[in-house]
Amino acid sequence: MTRRHAAAALAAGALVSLALLTLPAAGTGVTVAPEDPGDYLRAQWGNWSVVGGCDTRERVLIAQGTGVVTGPGCRVLAGTWTSPYDGVMVTDPSALDIDHIVPLAEAARSGARSWTAPQRSAYYNDVADLVAVTARTNRSKGDRDAARWLPQDSYRCAYAHAWVTVKTAYRLTEDQAEHAALAQILDGCP
Repeated sequence: MTRRHAAAALAAGALVSLALLTLPAAGTGVTVAPEDPGDYLRAQWGNWSVVGGCDTRERVLIAQGTGVVTGPGCRVLAGTWTSPYDGVMVTDPSALDIDHIVPLAEAARSGARSWTAPQRSAYYNDVADLVAVTARTNRSKGDRDAARWLPQDSYRCAYAHAWVTVKTAYRLTEDQAEHAALAQILDGCP
């Protein structure tokens, strides 16, 4: 699916998985606009959805871990994960947070405030926007954009590409500082 087709589908209210999209060729390709300063309400985004007996958190842990062991109800009991934000290896799934690459509050500031409940829920559960990371780095990042927080150097290109892919897929904007930071990172990426 091209970005143009995804944008048309999103405009029509359809739910589009980021996994179907391609990355922009150069720069960010995301519209630059001032951030919306309105209030962000976490409760408006829903919860993890359940598909095939596994909720979104469990699906992310299973997909991003190695040697993952599950128990009844798809509960992830053990495995090994490497947090891409800081390179820390984790063997206890409860020590991991599932992070939205583009945080919910950032999405709200960037054009998602008027989304419907199904659109917000689809975004919240889109596994292409989710990554298993150490709780410490997730707290460090908070809801900051790429101009104010970045992961370790070895993951920056992947992070910047993912950030731009999410913003493009969901027709979100970026502020000028965010645009400059991402363009600089992407300029040095393969």
